[in-house]
Amino acid sequence: MSVTLELPLALHILEAHLAENKYIASDKATEADAAVAKALGAAPAAEFTNVNKWYTEVKPSEAAAPAEAAAEDEDDIDLFGSDDEEVDEEAEKIKAQRIAEYNAKKANKPKTIAKTTVTLEVKPWDDETNMEELTAAVRAIAMDGLLWGGSQLVAIGYGIKKLQINCVVEDDKVMMDDLCDAITDLEDYVQSVDVAAMQKI
Repeated sequence: MSVTLELPLALHILEAHLAENKYIASDKATEADAAVAKALGAAPAAEFTNVNKWYTEVKPSEAAAPAEAAAEDEDDIDLFGSDDEEVDEEAEKIKAQRIAEYNAKKANKPKTIAKTTVTLEVKPWDDETNMEELTAAVRAIAMDGLLWGGSQLVAIGYGIKKLQINCVVEDDKVMMDDLCDAITDLEDYVQSVDVAAMQKI
């Protein structure tokens, strides 16, 4: 119900009405009283005795208004909360699916293996060392991630030749120190071993 009051004329009419009636439209407070009190907005001047007395009884409860507002807020949350939860759940499902697909692709993608080509120079004790046996002994060294390549004998003077041999190693599996130690351990043939060249593949 909408009530428009033009003060002060309306207050005089209301004062006269309330002099003979306790409430606006009945013997008890109704929506009409609440609407008129709301339209007034505040208690009128003290000269309107009956209106003041009536207003004190029927004015909107300050406690009720926040309670109603809170109830409306709760209704809003109840009305829309389930939809929001559904949207959030759907978004989470899509996100989880995308992450799973990404991880699957990443797992199936072949991993790049870091490798290095190495040229080793193996020196014998003297010119009486059997270089064929030395070469065979070096090639017999087996390590996970080690692949032997081509080799040749290079003269270094006084009839002595050194073994120059290539290999490819996986960086994560073969440590050059370990490989050199394994060759040096061939004490019957090997005096020393040096890394002549290294190149990442």
